[in-house]
Order: sequence, then structure tokens, then C-alpha cells
Amino acid sequence: MKLFLSHLLAGIFIGLSASSAYAQPWPTHSVKLVVPYPPGGASDFSGRVYAEQLTKIFGESFVVENKAGASGDIGAGYVARSTPDGYTLLMAAIGSHAIHSVLPSFNPGYKFPGDFEGVSMATTTPLAVVVRSSLPVHSIQDLIALAKSKPGVLSFGSAGIGSPEHMTGEKFQLETGTKLLHVPYKGSGPAISGLMGGQVDVVFDTLPTLLPQINNGKVRFLAVTTRQRSPLLPKIKTLQELGVKNVDISTRYALLAPKGTPKEVIDRLSAAMKKITEMPEVQKKMKAQGAQALFTTPKQTDQALKQEVAIWADVAKRADIK
Repeated sequence: MKLFLSHLLAGIFIGLSASSAYAQPWPTHSVKLVVPYPPGGASDFSGRVYAEQLTKIFGESFVVENKAGASGDIGAGYVARSTPDGYTLLMAAIGSHAIHSVLPSFNPGYKFPGDFEGVSMATTTPLAVVVRSSLPVHSIQDLIALAKSKPGVLSFGSAGIGSPEHMTGEKFQLETGTKLLHVPYKGSGPAISGLMGGQVDVVFDTLPTLLPQINNGKVRFLAVTTRQRSPLLPKIKTLQELGVKNVDISTRYALLAPKGTPKEVIDRLSAAMKKITEMPEVQKKMKAQGAQALFTTPKQTDQALKQEVAIWADVAKRADIK
């Protein structure tokens, strides 16, 4: 009987200890918000906007750490291997991570989305279909007709093989029955320069990258890739409006945590993200960058990660991208 009681009391003590461990206040010190790209880009901008507001809400510093390399895989891998205690988070470019998870040529060193817990989306921005102004194309239907008349002759530039810009171009070809020549560059900047210089005919790139060129007379915007029009370019129609079905692509950044992060931490971060995305000053900052603040619940975020992987796995298979 004494032995039974001692075991029972020990079990209760262990249970109480575990409960108290999970009941520890969070955060009690600074939190790393890893941006897996260099300073100055869209993910870095999003990370810093949210880190500033998270710091104000929780009263502890949320510090952006840029861990660039391998097209985002070094930083993402670092977070995936971190202790799941809520003190290391990732501002993820979910399109890039999803693409890397389905292309055999990439070896990201982590499972996506399996190694992460979704907290919330942070920002979203459409891509636009843009041609050089000297190309005799003034609409999407013009572009499709010209591409079909010259299979493999019209070229599109991208930020590199396996980049979201490249894969969006592949998706466009699949849904329009066209064949374009892919010209990979080392980044979006060089690809846009190639477009303006006449080295390539088309690009599929994000609005923050393209908007500075909208009035230079060297490029022509034909469509955006999202289901809805962009508030920044309300007169530019979507691909779906223009008859290109099954295309709803955006560049989205999401706040993620390592797999196994306590639910209490995820829920508190989720509530904070909802509050931040509703702030007029945050919405204004995002709009100025051609983006929109976007909140999703943890469950919705996890679903979005899986959907992103499914989209690019389908493109990779159908376009036979190795």
C-alpha cells in the first residue's frame, strides 16, 4: 500500500511539474525572428514590420536575424532544427520552400511543411505578367497567340531555376498551351534589366519588384496572377478574368515555428498576428511595398503550406522539371 501511494504521489508530482513547465510565462527573453534572405528584400521588410509590433505586444525584443544562403534553405533549416520553445521563429517565403521540397535538384535539409508549425500568414503580393514594350503584344491573348505561332522562340526571364518566378512561368505555359524559352538570371533585378534591355520578352515577377518600372516606357503590364486584382493596380485584370484558368499565384510570407512548439505559444503568437494585420499603420506600410497584410489561423496556415506544396508538385510533374 505504501509503495502504491509513493508511486501515486510521484506520478502526481511529475504531472504537476510538467504542467508548471508548460505554464511558464512566455516570452521571458528575446525571440529570434529568422529571415532566410539578406537584408533589404521583401521578406526582410515583412520580418522587421512584424518584429517591431510583436516587441510592443509582448514586451520582449523580437530580433530579426538574417540567415541567408541556398535560396532561403540555410535559414529555414536553422529554424527547423531549433529547440521548439517559441524563441526561434521563421519568416518563411512559403513558395520558395514549397518548390525546393518538390524539385529533386534541391536538397533543403529540412521537411516542408513537416518540420514547422504554422502561426499565420504575414503578407501576400501578386505577381504580374509583364512584356517589353517593343514586343507587339498589348494583351494576354496577344501574348498567347504570338507564343503559339512561335513555339520556344519567345523568352521569359526569371530569378533562377526553381525560383517562384520561374515556376510561375511554367504554370502559365501549362495553362495556356504555350512554349516559352526560359532564361534564368541570378535574381529578379537582373531579369528585369534583361527585359528592359530587350534580352528577354516576358517576366513573371512580384509587384514590389516591378512597380518602380511601371512608368519608364520600357515595359507593359498585361495581368496579375492572383484571383483578385491588386489594390495598387486596380485597372490591371487578373489572368482568370482574361481567360487563363487555374492560376491563383502570389508570393506569401508566413510566420512559422519549429515543429513541437507548445500550442499555448502558437495561440498567443496567432492572436498577436491577428491584431497586427488589422493595424492601419501596418496595412499602409505593406501597401506602399505592393503587398497586403494577411492573417490566417494556425490551422489555415498549415493548410496553406500543404496547398502550396501541392501546386508546385503538380507543376514540376507536368512540366517535367528536374
